[in-house]
Amino acid sequence: MMHQPEACRKKIRDEVFHVLDPGRDTSDEEMYALIDRSMAQNTYVRQMSVAQRRMIRRDVFASIRELDVLQPLLDDPEVTEIMVNGPEHIFVEREGRLMKHEAAFSSAQKLEDVIQQIVAGCNRVVNESSPIVDARLADGSRVNIVLRTIALNGPVITIRRFPKERITMEHLIRFGSVTKELCAYLRILVRAGYNIFIAGGTGSGKTTFLNALSDHIPEDARVITVEDNAELQITHIPNLVRMEARNANVEGCREITIRDLIKSSLRMRPDRIVVGEVRGDEAIDMVQAMNTGHDGSMSTGHANSTVDMLARLETMILMGMDLPLSAVRRQLAAGIDIIVHLGRLRDRTRKLLEISEVTGYVDAASGEIETKPLFRFRETGTGSDHRITGRWEKVHALQNTQKLEAAGLVLPDL
Repeated sequence: MMHQPEACRKKIRDEVFHVLDPGRDTSDEEMYALIDRSMAQNTYVRQMSVAQRRMIRRDVFASIRELDVLQPLLDDPEVTEIMVNGPEHIFVEREGRLMKHEAAFSSAQKLEDVIQQIVAGCNRVVNESSPIVDARLADGSRVNIVLRTIALNGPVITIRRFPKERITMEHLIRFGSVTKELCAYLRILVRAGYNIFIAGGTGSGKTTFLNALSDHIPEDARVITVEDNAELQITHIPNLVRMEARNANVEGCREITIRDLIKSSLRMRPDRIVVGEVRGDEAIDMVQAMNTGHDGSMSTGHANSTVDMLARLETMILMGMDLPLSAVRRQLAAGIDIIVHLGRLRDRTRKLLEISEVTGYVDAASGEIETKPLFRFRETGTGSDHRITGRWEKVHALQNTQKLEAAGLVLPDL
């Protein structure tokens, strides 16, 4: 049986829909006026407190004009992730902790309507023949949608929120994710044109870190960004080209992949190419770009360690091109200079765990790519607030200093 407040919301929403003129655009002010008129005629609403009436008014407006029960969560800056498992089960992440949300969609059809509203806003399509889609909201939040044909208890929506205020290295220092000294070290590496790959697990902050690291790209560079969903916010580069992949749709538009975009970017005279994330056979194009004079290029990928990232890149390259493993490893060793490994610790904090240098390809029986850690985070205990404490230790000095010397730069003495 439907609870009284929900029944009240549904009744007011239905009454507003009944009087809406489909032949003309209704402004937000007119929409609120229609909602207020319906609320004034509702006996149950007149018995509510002012705060309850405001909530009903806001919820009805959101269900018609915005994203229904998801809108209050999207307006809440403390919510970092929203997970919808069908119309009745919504979970949110606040301060690294998952909890069930008390609200639910009024029906499966309403959830379907919200899904179509989301994908239409970023020129994507999702339907029975194409039931999985990645999209984004107007505020840049990342969205993954899986329809009921695949997700048996669906439709499923997963929304990863990003802070409205752009995260910089200064913010990461304040959060304790990295130190001021390491930021200065990385800034010199970026300016000198070292090719940097950022590795980490899901939710470790790879895109955020790439965005912050991009602040140190020299302003006179021509930069091409390539992303599946546009999330990077590089604002200080005048000569910037941003490209986003596109799904095929029923209107006959063919799919434009990350690999297509990287290939095209090589013909656009870039100084540096920044790829939001490599997940498949586009890895070969990214590494080849790093090997053909586009020094200072950067990207991210999922991995649990530096060695694991190189192994995953090997697999991704072999998915896209039939090459001997030794040739793949030589390409990786020659293209990538630095791997930054990020992690999410058991206290839910995000940390830079390791900075490693790719020193070369060992042409021996094993044929492995050689890496050396430059800095590593070491845990020392747990504080009174149950947060993990630790320090970053220097392990080795940078071995390949040619790019530093060519740029006339010197690393800080840590």
